[in-house]
Amino acid sequence: MEHCSSFKGMRNVACGMLAAWAVTTAFPIAAANQRLPPLSTEPDRCERAFVGNTIGQANGVYDKPIDLRFCDYTNDQSNLKGKSLAAALMSDAKFDGADMSEVVMSKAYAVGASFKGVNFSNAVLDRVNFGKANLQGAVFKNTVLSGSTFNDAELEDAVFEDTIIGYIDLQKLCTNPTITINLFAG
Repeated sequence: MEHCSSFKGMRNVACGMLAAWAVTTAFPIAAANQRLPPLSTEPDRCERAFVGNTIGQANGVYDKPIDLRFCDYTNDQSNLKGKSLAAALMSDAKFDGADMSEVVMSKAYAVGASFKGVNFSNAVLDRVNFGKANLQGAVFKNTVLSGSTFNDAELEDAVFEDTIIGYIDLQKLCTNPTITINLFAG
């Protein structure tokens, strides 16, 4: 009987160790080295932005991936306005001067993208990763910025007028050395 009790204890310890090993190897540290799917080979993948996410859910569910990486939307004044770009892959794309007012970008990945002078008025930018993005002169007027990150982003002359942003997110945003003094003009 003692032997069975001892065996059960050792079995529980072994199972616990095995479970810990399984969790640590099943979920490697991916935050430091973000792995993205291969670039879409679909010939009209850049035009998918003009349709947006037809499901349009804020949790990033989509009927087909929106892969906008390396696409050029410079000065587009009508095709992006009000679109749902939930979970869009936007890294290294150009949106300079585009009208992205009323756009919904939830869980979008925009690392290294260029948004110089983009109008984000009345947009919802929820959990967007703007790391290393160029947002010089971007206008975030009456925009919801919940959980979005701006690590190493260029924010010179960006306008955050009447922006809805959480206190913690604001603290993180204000540590960006490129923000100019007129950050919250208006």
